[in-house]
Amino acid sequence: MYGTAIREGSRNRAGLIGLAAGLGAAAAAFAGWRFFRNGKTAPAAAPAFAPGEADPENLDQTRSAGHEAMRDKPKRAWDKVDQAVDESFPASDPPAY
Repeated sequence: MYGTAIREGSRNRAGLIGLAAGLGAAAAAFAGWRFFRNGKTAPAAAPAFAPGEADPENLDQTRSAGHEAMRDKPKRAWDKVDQAVDESFPASDPPAY
């Protein structure tokens, strides 16, 4: 009889722990849903774009060709190969120079 009471108490405790874990998981899922639902707008400043180049309505977010459209200026002067490679993006084959 004494052993039965201990087992029932353990079951109740395990049930409460399971209930608490389930509620915690549900709360985390709801918080994640709210976070990602509110984050569907485009960022104010796109990281690789020069000011005025990013369009929040454009889901593709491909920048214009040329170093003028880049946020950070190149560390060295561009030659014709650099320009041609940048203009070929997003094509799969770069120019054959």
